[in-house]
Amino acid sequence: MSAVKRRPGRRPGSADTRGEILTAARRVFAEKGFDKATVRGIAREAKVDPALVHHYFDTKEGMFVAAMQLPITPQEIIPLLLEGPREEIGERLVRMILRVTASPETREPMVALIRSAMTNDQALAMFREFISNALLFQVADRFQVPHLRIEAAFAQMFGVIMGRYVIKLEPLASASHDELVELLAPTVQRYFTG
Repeated sequence: MSAVKRRPGRRPGSADTRGEILTAARRVFAEKGFDKATVRGIAREAKVDPALVHHYFDTKEGMFVAAMQLPITPQEIIPLLLEGPREEIGERLVRMILRVTASPETREPMVALIRSAMTNDQALAMFREFISNALLFQVADRFQVPHLRIEAAFAQMFGVIMGRYVIKLEPLASASHDELVELLAPTVQRYFTG
């Protein structure tokens, strides 16, 4: 019987090792941000050899891009915002963001991206480009709202996400969705209706 030589870093028995690495990467990026996250730390979190991480991803940047699959795409967001009366867009937007950020599975990729954008110029450029071109300006142009107004609406909700999930300000962090909708929707609505 000849000995079968295993390739370094391979782990037997897992059908979705790449997916497990991405899940671990999302957790590590969310916790540490881009700069402080390491391939070794992600491998440790995924319980795999670092060589296996390099097998699937050439660079930490490549892993970050793959891991930051956002829970909702502009193609999903824009129709949600366009449905219904323009006078209710503030409420629809606030409810959608609160819903998407409510569970750790959908919140962690966004928090990881925010943290990384705060500490890494490359991540910041990627985040800014995605937010501006793929989302904000698309919504602004469809609603015929000046880009400054749509960026102000985004800044409002970005601040809420930072305060609620990153800084964990109380009572903001534990406020109910209905409380936050009542508080925030009229302000966000003003950005769309003047």
